[in-house]
Amino acid sequence: MKKQIYAFIFFLLTTSSYSQVNLDSLMGIWNDKTKADTSRLNAMDIFLHGGPNREFQGNDLFITNLDSTLILIKQMQTLAKGYPRQELKAVRLNGAYFQTIQNFPEAMNFYGQALKIAKETKDPRLIMLSLVTLGNGEFAWGVSTGIPDSSNFVQAEKYFLEALNLMELQSINSNEVATKRDAQLTRYGAYAYKGLGLLSEAVQNFPNARGHYENSILLATEIEDVDLLEEALGRLGMAFDAERNYPAAIRFYTKSLHLAEQKGDNHWIAHNLQSLGELYTRVGEYSKAEDYLARALASMQAAGAFFKREQLPIFLSLHNCYSEQKNYTKALEYDSIFIKMAREIFPPFVGIGYALLASDYYELGDYTKALEYGFLGLKTNETGYLHNFISVQIGNAYRKQGQYIKAITWCEKANTDPNIELQKDACECLYESHKALKHGNEALAFHEKFLLLNDSLNTQELSKNLQQMEFAKQVLTDSIAQVEKERLVEETHIEEIRQSTQTRNILIGLGIVVLLFSVGLWSRLRYIRKSKAVLQVEKDRSENLLLNILPAEIAEELKATGRAEARDFDKVSILFTDFKEFTQTSAKLTAKELVGEINFCFEAFDKICGKYNVEKIKTIGDAYMAAGGLPVPTHDSAKNTVLAVLEMQRFIADRKAAQDAMGKPAFEMRVGVHTGPVVAGIVGVKKFQYDIWGDTVNTASRMESNGEVGRVNISQSTYEELKDNSNFTFEKREKVHVKGKGEMEMYFVS
Repeated sequence: MKKQIYAFIFFLLTTSSYSQVNLDSLMGIWNDKTKADTSRLNAMDIFLHGGPNREFQGNDLFITNLDSTLILIKQMQTLAKGYPRQELKAVRLNGAYFQTIQNFPEAMNFYGQALKIAKETKDPRLIMLSLVTLGNGEFAWGVSTGIPDSSNFVQAEKYFLEALNLMELQSINSNEVATKRDAQLTRYGAYAYKGLGLLSEAVQNFPNARGHYENSILLATEIEDVDLLEEALGRLGMAFDAERNYPAAIRFYTKSLHLAEQKGDNHWIAHNLQSLGELYTRVGEYSKAEDYLARALASMQAAGAFFKREQLPIFLSLHNCYSEQKNYTKALEYDSIFIKMAREIFPPFVGIGYALLASDYYELGDYTKALEYGFLGLKTNETGYLHNFISVQIGNAYRKQGQYIKAITWCEKANTDPNIELQKDACECLYESHKALKHGNEALAFHEKFLLLNDSLNTQELSKNLQQMEFAKQVLTDSIAQVEKERLVEETHIEEIRQSTQTRNILIGLGIVVLLFSVGLWSRLRYIRKSKAVLQVEKDRSENLLLNILPAEIAEELKATGRAEARDFDKVSILFTDFKEFTQTSAKLTAKELVGEINFCFEAFDKICGKYNVEKIKTIGDAYMAAGGLPVPTHDSAKNTVLAVLEMQRFIADRKAAQDAMGKPAFEMRVGVHTGPVVAGIVGVKKFQYDIWGDTVNTASRMESNGEVGRVNISQSTYEELKDNSNFTFEKREKVHVKGKGEMEMYFVS
């Protein structure tokens, strides 16, 4: 009965993966009134979408700061008058705002205005962008209640097809000869096919959905857009998954996962791991499901705060995994985490968490709490599937308490819901309640309806079991094929050894004299010694390379066992550095000069980290991340980490002075340090990377972003570790409001 809840949420929260640009610099351009109006408007458009090439996604500002978003959009509209292209962008954003607050009629009104402006410009890119936007809006409207609306779907399909027709027309010149397609039009075409695929999935026409996703893959491949390609592959996997063609689903999820891993895209790595986890939950392989979902959560957390909202569906998947195993106590833990996070970053979904709490408490037999959370859930879900789902939970809880009249009142609300499983549960509640009240005719009527619905669900369950058997058969076939392949390889190897031995014996038998044999043996020994020396050099080079990538302890574990287990560390001090106004400074340098300057600084940071026994984790653009206290915990890791960052700041200050003296651009830097627990381990099976995860990482990043240039900003927990150390001087700051954390104590240290 919960499946539609999960599907609805995954659609609303799943977005394409693109790297987050430096949004602070974009806001700086917007606020700089000396810039051209068009430059400011373009910067704000990219800011509100969360980055370039994200025309169909939005910045989290839409969710967490709706009032601020609307003010910015109105300012854009005022400034954009007289600039049709920029005015179109502002109007589209206005529509996106109303879509976010679920006011779809107003959203479609603005999207329609955007299409009108686009047609006036006669720019096919803008027209196609507006058509795909209208299609997405109609589709979102059609699924907004959890029950597909065919009228919205018809309109959405019309817009998507019109967009694709325009793309094809633009690829034919005036002589009706096909020409190379414009890359932007092709990209919008891939999104149009994706929209058609979602429409087909919503009405369970999975063969059509697969065809549309395959077309999206072809267009993404044509323009070499890896972001689009990995999403289209994942969507195709979902279509096979919905058809219960699990081997094919796994194949495409894995293809998408490999692409994401190759470019280090933690966001889409997480989505594919989540899809695999959900698949294994459906086929009952719960240990695999738990492993994939845990990895999905770690990857989404590693993707950064920008994607924090998308942790919500992973918590729901974990809840579902444990709920399917009837481990409702564990499921409750994820309900609570979901509610806490939803309240912080996406309040409309808090009611969903309450609905799941009500369901789990009902299964545990705590009907009082089931009622309490059921009524809380109804406050934010007044109509639709979720409302009916909660109504049945309330009705059943009343029935278990012997309050049959109330049970009937609540279960009747879901008696006509389009979802068969929900209808069945409502009928069972009504049958049992009328039976207890000795309402014979009513009880009989609902019992008959219950049996009819149950038969329908049993047919579906039989189909599911057959699909699972086919899946198991396919896995077994693959395993047998692999064993046979290994057997053939082994037989070939044995035959080669036999032939080699035979040849050697013949050669020995043909030996003429002991002297010639001795000379040959001596030469062979010299060759072996030289080979061993060469091999040792190569081995040392490989080990040094491995040690340059991974900590020594982790490298040794990896060589000994072939893998390295993730570990929990209770007290690690994490440092983040970031160059101030990196974009503006880098614009003054050539590409070679920019890379050289960053490399010069980061090489110095590497040496400083080595000096203080601080482990470098990674660089992200112009940011540098390291941690003290792992992989081997030490009692003085906080002190060493702060000493390291103080020396880094001195290095940057000296470097700037030297560059300024030569009239060359130079960087200034913010630094932040936070101490707390983390999980550390190796990411992936190719291009190994030692990485860390946990809220401590996010907090350390916040320390950096809320610091000041030239100074070292530390958290309360790091201060507690160092406050008695006379080598440091601390300056307490006023409490700073940190996004997602509230008011936090911070200190400057020197």
